[in-house]
Amino acid sequence: MKDFIIFLGSFIVLFALFQMVSGLFLTFIYQPDVEEAWNMSANLTSETTLVGSTTTPTIIIAALAAVFAYFVPKAFRKIKRS
Repeated sequence: MKDFIIFLGSFIVLFALFQMVSGLFLTFIYQPDVEEAWNMSANLTSETTLVGSTTTPTIIIAALAAVFAYFVPKAFRKIKRS
């Protein structure tokens, strides 16, 4: 039970960390085009259309966090034995 709690806690922390890092990276590389946005604003409608998004990046980040979280209890055991 203790290993599961350690796994779950480390998974949550790593998942949040990976999400923040990827968000910071995407924000850093984003380059807005003001002229194109101004030209497109004339064609905007007053209706809002919701479009679905892909969940693939989230699944990949969750899997990566799970792999790292799997090894955290093993690292705690090694530290505890030392």
